[in-house]
Amino acid sequence: NPNCLVGIGEHAWLGEIDENSFHNIDDPNCERRKKNAFVGLTNLGATCYVNTFLQMWFLNLELRQALYLCPSACGDGVPKDADYEPQTICEHLQYLFALLQNSKRRYIDPSGFVKALGLDTGQQQDAQEFSKLFMSLLEDTLSKQKNPDVRNIVQKQFCGEYAYVTVCNQCGRESKLVSKFYELELNIQGHKQLTDCITEFLKEEKLEGDNRYFCETCQSKQNATRKIRLLSLPCTLNLQLMRFVFDRQTGHKKKLNTYIGFSELLDMEPFMEQKNGVYVYELSAVLIHRGVSAYSGHYIAHVKDPQTGEWYKFNDEDIEKMEGKKLQLGIEEDLAEPSKSQTRKPKCGKGTHCSRNAYMLVYRLQAREKSLTVQVPAFLQELVERDNCKFEEWCNEMAEMRKQSVARGKIKHEEVKELYQRLPAEAGSPYDFISLEWLQKWLDESTPPKPIDNTACLCSHGKLHPDKISLMKRISEYVADFFYRRYGGGPRLNVKALCKDCVVERCRILRLKNQLNEDYKTVTNLLKMTVKGNDGFWVGKASLRSWRQLALEQLNEQDEDAEHSNGKMNGNAQNKDESNEEKREEEEELNFNEDIVCPHGDLCISENERRVVSKEAWEKLKQYFPKAPEFPNNKECCSQCKILEREGEENEALHKMMASEQKTSLQNLFHDKCRPCLGSWPQETDELYIVSQFFVEEWRKFVRRPTRCSPVSSIANSVLLCPHGGLMFTFASMTKEDSKHIALIWPSEWERIQKLFVVDHVIKITRTQAAGAGPESARYASEPQLCPECREGLLCQQQRDLREYTQATIYIHKVVDNKKVMKDAAPELNVSSSEAEEEREENKPEGEQDPDFNQANGGTKRQKLSHQSYITYQKQGIRRSTRHRKVRGEKALLVSANQTLKELKIQIMHAFSVAPFDQNLSLDGKILSDDTATLGSLGVIPESVILLKADEPIADYAAMDDVMQVCMPEEGFKGTGLLGH
Repeated sequence: NPNCLVGIGEHAWLGEIDENSFHNIDDPNCERRKKNAFVGLTNLGATCYVNTFLQMWFLNLELRQALYLCPSACGDGVPKDADYEPQTICEHLQYLFALLQNSKRRYIDPSGFVKALGLDTGQQQDAQEFSKLFMSLLEDTLSKQKNPDVRNIVQKQFCGEYAYVTVCNQCGRESKLVSKFYELELNIQGHKQLTDCITEFLKEEKLEGDNRYFCETCQSKQNATRKIRLLSLPCTLNLQLMRFVFDRQTGHKKKLNTYIGFSELLDMEPFMEQKNGVYVYELSAVLIHRGVSAYSGHYIAHVKDPQTGEWYKFNDEDIEKMEGKKLQLGIEEDLAEPSKSQTRKPKCGKGTHCSRNAYMLVYRLQAREKSLTVQVPAFLQELVERDNCKFEEWCNEMAEMRKQSVARGKIKHEEVKELYQRLPAEAGSPYDFISLEWLQKWLDESTPPKPIDNTACLCSHGKLHPDKISLMKRISEYVADFFYRRYGGGPRLNVKALCKDCVVERCRILRLKNQLNEDYKTVTNLLKMTVKGNDGFWVGKASLRSWRQLALEQLNEQDEDAEHSNGKMNGNAQNKDESNEEKREEEEELNFNEDIVCPHGDLCISENERRVVSKEAWEKLKQYFPKAPEFPNNKECCSQCKILEREGEENEALHKMMASEQKTSLQNLFHDKCRPCLGSWPQETDELYIVSQFFVEEWRKFVRRPTRCSPVSSIANSVLLCPHGGLMFTFASMTKEDSKHIALIWPSEWERIQKLFVVDHVIKITRTQAAGAGPESARYASEPQLCPECREGLLCQQQRDLREYTQATIYIHKVVDNKKVMKDAAPELNVSSSEAEEEREENKPEGEQDPDFNQANGGTKRQKLSHQSYITYQKQGIRRSTRHRKVRGEKALLVSANQTLKELKIQIMHAFSVAPFDQNLSLDGKILSDDTATLGSLGVIPESVILLKADEPIADYAAMDDVMQVCMPEEGFKGTGLLGH
């Protein structure tokens, strides 16, 4: 209803409105760091494992203090007009720790540090491996410092010593090997408590039998015992829980989701060799991996603030303070619950915890003195202040944008409230029609309204289309004046814009639609009557069969034409082009009675396609098809068509005569009988002629069906020659792979061919043989002679096509055992080998292939064939081999020459459910093992058959997700970062 102005978006503006609805800008203060809170770190994609370690190291005050003491290249200050860019790992850590300590932001971006390490932000690395590599890198970097407090900080904080001790059972001699450690790697399989894991790590191992120990004192192999003795422990004790282990059955890593209990206080004295020290440790950090798979999941850290003793959960940007200074892991365990059948969580006593997701526990030596207070150096504090200033500027900018949006919203609010009250047009008052779509945009604050555009609602007469009324709203002239004055546009559609012509036309079409069924019955009855005299009219039988459907479509099209009469559609020229295209397509379709119109616009000569109808029937039909062609039944047929029909009959007779004569003259060529062969040269002649096989096939088609196929008047032998006029085939190739492109002609046949056809180039092979000599001494020459450059270019192009393909088909043949390989695959391998042998034969210099075949002399020196020339020739199409026929046990795959063997193995995994590391692939007896090599470099060409022999398959197909992770790009640190060090 064009008069209804309810529900068009006005409800958002009526009544009181919250200021926040005027903008979509978040409060910048939400990004501000709260008082006494820690600063978070942005997750750059898959860098949560890095963030957990950074937060843990930041809360190691001794490490932070040492890093601040490390001299920097910017110790004298950074120019104010230049951005600070750290150059070394130490400088990156300094700047990152300074921001974590004194930044005003709720979280900061560690991308500079991550980029300096060369890490792939989109790939999750092994967290335990990252910890080891980074500590090694940091120790190596700090070892060059002069300050001993800086140089030795890693050893003081994280480095301990243990010894591998072997004791001979015969003489009691001890052999000791002292080694440093930065973390203890503890096996958790089969254990429930952390102390049990440590006990197993230090347990005694017996060396007996083949594993006996060679004792230097006894000078012989003796039974012995071996164990690890802890000599000294660091201030910070890192305990790696080996949750991620290699599964030999599946061949990939898996996560052990078993519960391990641990206490907040750990007394290491029972495990030490010397019992005279203080070895009581306090839990300071728990690193958690949430997820059941070793290849995916999320890393978070629970770390204790050394200054307040309060526990915090660090989850990238979000940091949560635990209540009551207690470690709380319960929610982390619930989130990782993989199934209902999982082991229940054991009960934990006071001061103890248990977790099935903790992969690293960090203990700090119990301190008696107060914790260290760390101050940020002046040059770093200056950099932090700069960043804080940028943050404040951003906050002010966002606040100002919010303020401006609110101000604009309030103005718009008052405007809408006033205009909406005056929007309805009162009875008898002037009014305008305006687009509903534009009104909705005016009421939608998120999209500022553009100039009013009513063109999409116009009819062909430039007025308001009757069918577009539902897309318009009738508003008062007062509001319309305001809209056009404020926003512009047009055309204005007032009371005079209603189109009477369109209404009249619509009524006519509606009447015809309602009358159509009655008229159909009337015409059907009239067609049953016999027409006498010359009162009838010719009508196409096809038109009569579908006239009702044609009439209905025509009436509907008139409706649609009226709707789309204005092709502008909001000024979009593309719609205009589309409508023109539709019109062209419609013009190509035949209209009523046009099926009996000949190409000359007159009545067609075929009476089988038309019939006579009465004058009454024709008049009924003319009401629906006023523009249909009219042919009274006394109308003569088209004279031009009659002449063409006579000529066609004469041509058919001529073609039949030509075909009969050519078949009689070349009967053996037509039936493909008694044909000469280059492989066994006929003794009765010394010369043979060559034509293209394409000519022979087209000529045979004409002879078989002379009335349906066009006669062949010429022989185009140029397709067998290069652009220089030289022959493209050698004698040897014409006996083998190129024989399908040529047809050999006897000399007697050639004489008749020259009389029957126009020949553009004569191609002849001549045999010369000394008198009395045997057939093996015969020599063969071609006219024209071979073009060596073009022949070589053709072969190179063929080889290049084999190595530079895309989306080509190869076949994977799965074999069960060696017998099947020998039985089924050997014939295929033999075929492939012989084809390869033929390829090698083709690639030899022409003289080496057949010493008896020399080209005719006397040819002038030709120009070198350009790359473009032989490419052009190649397009004429020379097929290399027949397609491989797929047999049982094979699957076809689409591959490209530049994809790697590893990518092919993943395709095979999806096709055969065989994991890549269980696949043994071979091609022509050659093992394919280099996963990084491309298929082109491995000799895989289109139609190749690769043999697949599978090892024991994975029993658990649910584990295929993990296998896919293994098959993805290798884990490890990318670029020149950690691995470079």
